[in-house]
Amino acid sequence: MASVLLVEDDHFVRAALIRHLTDASHSVRSVGTALEALREISQLPFDVVILDLGLPDLDGGKALKMLRGIADVPVIIATARDDEAGIVRLLNDGADDYLTKPFSAEHLTARIAAVLRRSGAGTGGRGRGTAAAPIPEVISVGGISVDPTRRAATLDGTELDLTRREFDLLAYLAERPGRVVPRKELLARVWNQPYGADKTVDVHLSWLRRKLGESAASPRYLHTYRGVGVKLEPPR
Repeated sequence: MASVLLVEDDHFVRAALIRHLTDASHSVRSVGTALEALREISQLPFDVVILDLGLPDLDGGKALKMLRGIADVPVIIATARDDEAGIVRLLNDGADDYLTKPFSAEHLTARIAAVLRRSGAGTGGRGRGTAAAPIPEVISVGGISVDPTRRAATLDGTELDLTRREFDLLAYLAERPGRVVPRKELLARVWNQPYGADKTVDVHLSWLRRKLGESAASPRYLHTYRGVGVKLEPPR
């Protein structure tokens, strides 16, 4: 069971989603405005937020930025917009996933489960197992250092300002230096989404490249092999 905050102003949609999420054993609180959502998040802990973009008081994109200023809770965007530029902005602003309306309740449940697995929230990440996991060591690839324990990464000694998903992507690739990792593997292991032609990997790679001071046309660390995958290796 997870604690879910549903931010949706359409009463009929909200009622249907509350019913479905409750039937799926989730604990649900719901609000209809961005300001109510920010107040809830500042006062209560949630495992995941479902955020509609078409809110009456504040655009959902702006609400997402404000939300990210007060909490690191996973956010799934529910939007009727399907333009790639808009999706890129949302992911860059801190969204963990998105669904394009209309979507089925089953699809939403699957996305929530995937986000919870990635974040370690809900029953999937609390109290699992009794054996202590070994503390991972700092990973170095050229001038990049990744510390899984602190969830921090540096480039040539300067700390990188990475989102949660950017860090997960960099850490996964850094653990496999010199190996071309297929996009499907990244979707399955970093995003827990072993299906769909998702732009998520490409979007996050683009933003990660910028933070590493490179581009797809002039790569230093991240090398893309069209139709195959991505490889992280030190500059030659």
